[in-house]
Amino acid sequence: MASSNNEIEYEFLPLLRVYKNGHVERLIGTDSIPAGTDPQTGVSSKDVTNIIPETEVYVRIYLPNLRNKNKKIPLLVYVHGGGFVVSTPSSSNYHNYLNALVAESQVIAVSVHYRRPPEHPLPIAYEDSWAALQWVISHSNGDGPEEWLNNYADFGRVFLSGESAGANIVHNLVIAIGNSELDFGLNLNILGVALVHPYFWGSDPIGSEAVDPDRKASVDRLWPFVCPSNPDNDDPRVNPLAEGGPGLMGLGCRRVLVCVAEKDILKDRGWVYFQALGRSGWMGVVEIHETEGEGHAFHLYDLQCGKAKELITRMAAFFSRDMPPMFH
Repeated sequence: MASSNNEIEYEFLPLLRVYKNGHVERLIGTDSIPAGTDPQTGVSSKDVTNIIPETEVYVRIYLPNLRNKNKKIPLLVYVHGGGFVVSTPSSSNYHNYLNALVAESQVIAVSVHYRRPPEHPLPIAYEDSWAALQWVISHSNGDGPEEWLNNYADFGRVFLSGESAGANIVHNLVIAIGNSELDFGLNLNILGVALVHPYFWGSDPIGSEAVDPDRKASVDRLWPFVCPSNPDNDDPRVNPLAEGGPGLMGLGCRRVLVCVAEKDILKDRGWVYFQALGRSGWMGVVEIHETEGEGHAFHLYDLQCGKAKELITRMAAFFSRDMPPMFH
């Protein structure tokens, strides 16, 4: 509850308001659908809340209606978007999307919820997502705490995906994996990464970014708001091509799919990332999928439209392919 001091200190519309008394009012993504069996897709889901003790971090695990319950299936670790500041795996748009994606792809998915700014500024979301990934990896020998992951996940076919800010987190996870000296165990194989409408940015406008000054100004404000400890829009975590960053050559996966939307102000950054990755010296395979005539995260709001179904089909095809011959 906002107390008598209901003066607004900061607004980031349409996402949230911050009041001078410290109260944060999230304006979207606050609805919640409980885990269970989805009647339309037959996908089952359940929440696991003890990922990082004494925090709100949790995962929602999705299991398709399997024809063969003895066959292990690809594992997808998914990170939701919402500008880092809104939504959870139980928000209706993400929950419904995961049901549709899991049914089409026949993967077992782990949807990660991280602590959010402004109460928990970056890099906490990166750290929470890393911890959740480590928790998932703890099942790779079949003796982890979660039965579904032990029984159904094929740790030889692990994929990561995220939407918008979630795609930014996923990119930073695979940068960390590629540049990490940690022993992830022989059973871990990040086969592919699907970045959907990724939130990448920079201080100097590129492509069509300057065409709509209001939208550009709104995006310019996001990183300084979520990462006050380093508010520069050329921080390598938000601008992967910035000087002084780790670069892309060590990306810790074998395949990347970048999905962009024609009317999304972030589109040009997705294309530049795709092009830069292709010439970086990274030894994987990168591809791109652009949806014409649509804006940012359009599919989350109308899963029945033809272009949303096309995107989900494209993602499912990406998850179903085995690793390229060069990696055998």
